Amino acid sequence: MTAVVVVGAQWGDEGKGKIVDIFTEHADMVVRYGGGPNAGHTLVVDDQKLVVRLLPSGILRPHTTCVLAQGMAIDPGSLLTELDQLAKRGLLRNAASLLVSDRAQVIMPYHVRVDELREQRPGALGTTKRGVGPCYEDKAGRRGMPLGALRDLPRARMLADRALASWAPTFRALGAEPPTLPEVMDQVELFAPRIVPLLADTSSPVERAVRDGKRVLFEGAQGTLLDIDHGTYPFVTSSHATAGGACTGTGVGPSRIDFVVGLAKAYCTRVGAGPLPTELFGQIGERLRARGDEFGSVTGRPRRTGWLDLPALRYAARINGLDGIALTKLDVLTGIETLQVCVAYRTPHGTTDDFPIDGLESAEPVYEPMAGWTEDLSSARTLESLPRAARQYVDRVERDVGRPIVLVSVGSRREDTIVLRDPFAG
Repeated sequence: MTAVVVVGAQWGDEGKGKIVDIFTEHADMVVRYGGGPNAGHTLVVDDQKLVVRLLPSGILRPHTTCVLAQGMAIDPGSLLTELDQLAKRGLLRNAASLLVSDRAQVIMPYHVRVDELREQRPGALGTTKRGVGPCYEDKAGRRGMPLGALRDLPRARMLADRALASWAPTFRALGAEPPTLPEVMDQVELFAPRIVPLLADTSSPVERAVRDGKRVLFEGAQGTLLDIDHGTYPFVTSSHATAGGACTGTGVGPSRIDFVVGLAKAYCTRVGAGPLPTELFGQIGERLRARGDEFGSVTGRPRRTGWLDLPALRYAARINGLDGIALTKLDVLTGIETLQVCVAYRTPHGTTDDFPIDGLESAEPVYEPMAGWTEDLSSARTLESLPRAARQYVDRVERDVGRPIVLVSVGSRREDTIVLRDPFAG
């Protein structure tokens, strides 16, 4: 296999950072194709906890070229902060191999401010307030600023002036004055000299790497159920979080993709507003949150937790064309005597095995109980070494979703992993 896509199969936060880090051991290039600093990936390397928001997890691999592609929304200040923090900790091993698309959109200061103001209003969506949504609004409105504009500051000034004029009524409607053009340009002129040397037309080197048989991993952000087209709209992100986004966000044709891995937790979580049908509100939900360290890596907000939703996973398998599933955080379920798994939904039209994505408000999960386990899983390196109940849980996911399990994570460290198939090995 040459081109592999790793995509979240739930509401994001499935553990993509760790899994991408594992798969990039054998990758020549890792490409982040969508989203922005609203998508944090947590890594644990040599017992050090690292959070990257824009950089691909492969930045820690000295042999891997890392790409931030044109489907992304990039806050230059956030990107430079990440690079500086990794360098300070001695972990920036391949900065010279970082390519940033000159067609990716710049998250400007006014995008962040509008996002913050909107989140203070009743009925807010629960965004990370990083300016990602307003940035994509400007992109769709054809008034955005591509990173390449930073090479020509007079052009950047013109684009910022046009965008500010468009946003001014929104600011005033939200009870605030927009920033001035000089204030905005002061920040642009501060980060432009460090950003411009990183810029490139990334679609050509990415497609060439795939064509030449290099091992290329496409790294998604958020999860399928947050996709702007296929998620639980309107409680979604502003970009394409499904596997198809790897093509639109990088300029690589769909026929080039060889394998799609869907990441799923052994339970469900969600940050912010929106439906989570299997949500737990009592002691078990708190237990999952504490044991799973379920707090947003970008915002620190506690994540909502719930039982595993098999209809939702089948939906994700269909939408993404999944070839395999990486099941993460199985160890977090240890110690729960009886587990519940959502297997279907009762709706006003009858019981269905499908995920009723446009009728979740009136749908009721149908659960089946499964035996839990008490044994520690962290030393398991094969499925056979798992406790019987844990093995049955993994087998149930594989059988009911209809996709093979390619990896099981049993802890936060790289080595706490059962790798059943290397997607690059065919």
